[in-house]
Order: sequence, then structure tokens, then C-alpha cells
Amino acid sequence: MTKQALITGGQQGIGFGIAEALVGAGFEVCLTSYVTPEDNSVQEALTRLGDTARYVQHDVTDLDGIEALLDRVGSITALVNNAGIGAPVRGDLLDLKPDSWDAVHEVNLRGAFFLTQAVARRMIEMPADTYRSISFIGSVSAAMASVERAEYCVSKAGVAMVAQLFALRLAATGIGVFELRPGIIESGMTAAVHDAYTPRIEGGLVPQRRWGVPSDIGSVVAAVASGQMPFSTGAVIPVDGGLSIPHF
Repeated sequence: MTKQALITGGQQGIGFGIAEALVGAGFEVCLTSYVTPEDNSVQEALTRLGDTARYVQHDVTDLDGIEALLDRVGSITALVNNAGIGAPVRGDLLDLKPDSWDAVHEVNLRGAFFLTQAVARRMIEMPADTYRSISFIGSVSAAMASVERAEYCVSKAGVAMVAQLFALRLAATGIGVFELRPGIIESGMTAAVHDAYTPRIEGGLVPQRRWGVPSDIGSVVAAVASGQMPFSTGAVIPVDGGLSIPHF
């Protein structure tokens, strides 16, 4: 059976790094995002990924459109829940507004949950000897609090529990479910703080003393999606250069 991955937000940043790694591992990939197919990021991604990649426009907050998306994509052996947004405005926890909270949770948590639910129902109907996986791209912020990004931290803590729930529900079916927790990764989401974080990273904030890059996450997703960790469903995998290791 053809190995096919669906990657939300796969046209750029971490998502594109994942797409590259999966193509390298022999997957056909379908990227999906809210932007139009004509968007420069989509066109560039498809050009770089080659003939094994395609794009289907879909906003993860559009729950009514999930079944139509999956009908267009076809059989999915690997789902990668990567789409996400950061805190719209960093600021004092005491000033956080409900609209900011709702926007982040609608994408990062609600959208990921219901897309996974729909994909899981279809994966269960696939032959049991076909390895299937679901990966959630979480964050070290699921466990490391940042009071200026409360809505983001809480959404990623929610993603962590969603991953555990699906891992338990699907374990007997042979579908592997994994949560990856990236640390400080070079991407569009971190561009605004790049100059501020670089000296801190080089000074030891990240024990490996470098920025993470999208391929760091991609290599892990490729491994779990290829069935290299079949008895590790529910695993939480840090991809952070040691950032989350408690230390003095």
C-alpha cells in the first residue's frame, strides 16, 4: 500500500521540514493549509518537494470541511498535526483577552483534535498490516511555562493530553500516536525574537548551544511514521537540544 502523509501547515517552516523528511523516507505527501494554492509558499514547497507532493487547501478550524478534505486526499497512513499559531500578542498574563485565547485554541487544539478523530476512524478501516501513525507537533511549552504566552502554553498542554488519549484509544488497532515537543526552532514563528534569543542560546539556554531547525523535527517524524518505533505508542519525544532537561 502507498505510504501517504497528510501534513497540516506543511508548506513552510517546521511543516516543510517534515514534508522533506517524509518524501525522503518514501512517502507521498499532501500538504494542507488555509492559504490558496497560488500562494508563493505553496508553489515553492511543491517545486522543492517534487512529483510526490500535492496541496489541498483547508483551514483546520473548518470542522465541517474535514470529510471533504479527507475524500480528496485519499488513504492516509501518516497524519502530522503541525499547523499552529503562537500568541497573537505577547504580554502580561493578567491582560490576556478571550479572543486571543479562543483563536489559539481553535487552531492548536480544537482543529487538531477533530481532524485526528476523523482520520483515525478511516485508519481503523485500513488493513491491520499497514503501519499507520499520528504525530502531534506540540512544544516544550506544554510543560515549561511562559507567562507572556499563556494561551499558547495551555493549548500545547492540551495537545499533550489529546495525544495520550488517542494513543490509548488506538493502541489495540496498531496505530502509533506520538507527541513531539520542539524547543526553540528557526521558523517564521520565531523570526521576531531571533536576534534576542541567539545570544541566550549560544550562552547555554539550549545545552547544545544552537537553534533547532525544521529538519530536526522532520527526521523524528520520518522515523515514527516509517514504523521504527511500533511499540512506543504514546511516547513524548523532546526535540529541543536539551532545553527541557531540568538542570542547574
